[in-house]
Amino acid sequence: MSIASMTGFARAEAASGDRQWVWELRSVNGRGLDIRCRLPNGYDALDPVVRAAVGARCRRGNVSVTLTERRDLRSRLSVNREALDQILALIGELRNNADIAAAPPRLDGLLALPGVIERADDEGDPAASLELLTLRLNEALDGLKAMRLAEGARLVGLAVDHIDEIERLTDTARDVAASQPGAIAERLRQQLEALLAQSPLPGPDRLAQEAALLAAKADVREELDRLAAHVGAVRGLIRAGGAIGRKFDFLCQELNREANTLCSKAADVELTRLGLDLKVAIEQLREQVQNIE
Repeated sequence: MSIASMTGFARAEAASGDRQWVWELRSVNGRGLDIRCRLPNGYDALDPVVRAAVGARCRRGNVSVTLTERRDLRSRLSVNREALDQILALIGELRNNADIAAAPPRLDGLLALPGVIERADDEGDPAASLELLTLRLNEALDGLKAMRLAEGARLVGLAVDHIDEIERLTDTARDVAASQPGAIAERLRQQLEALLAQSPLPGPDRLAQEAALLAAKADVREELDRLAAHVGAVRGLIRAGGAIGRKFDFLCQELNREANTLCSKAADVELTRLGLDLKVAIEQLREQVQNIE
């Protein structure tokens, strides 16, 4: 299964009669699926259609769906013949009244009377308009999904680079940690020589016991094993694909936890440096994961 990003944009247009519509879809990262639908007045029937269509294609993300409508201002004009005939008949009646003298009516005056001129807006068939808008919505959603998948592929490529770096640092830390017991024993001996320059040193058995205690406290093999296990789990997630963002983010937290413990237990400057490098690589990985669906 492919891995998608939560970031994307798509646009689709439709037209019928004197009306034009534009769908605009935007999605950004979010904890769950949050759909925000903005529709013009009179298009409430599209709200459940939008939510169902988005839910069928997106599992996570804040998705904003906006429909705008424009009308051609050049509406067709027509003469209401019935109203005009009634007005002319009324004028004729008034002319026949000898007590009323009036000039012949002017054409522009007649056309200016209310109800004589009508605007004919092409509303079209509402059912056909709904079908057209639904078709264009699905086309826009297909475009949004394609963009999210393309961005997801790019994010996975970056994530794999960071995972490779985490694995390399873990292997290097394991090699450094293997030499720690001897280094701890030597450092303990040197410290005791400095502190007890005027006194005899403890016996070899006592030195070995103290060195063993310090080495046990500084043992980071469990942390390194868990780091390696988490790296394997991440690679398994990527192979499985789909909506892996939540699990991926959880594994990043676990990786960071082990890197923190490694730094706190490190009894070697080199191991501490490797632990810090691990934390940087894990944080860079987590930044990419935040946008994965």
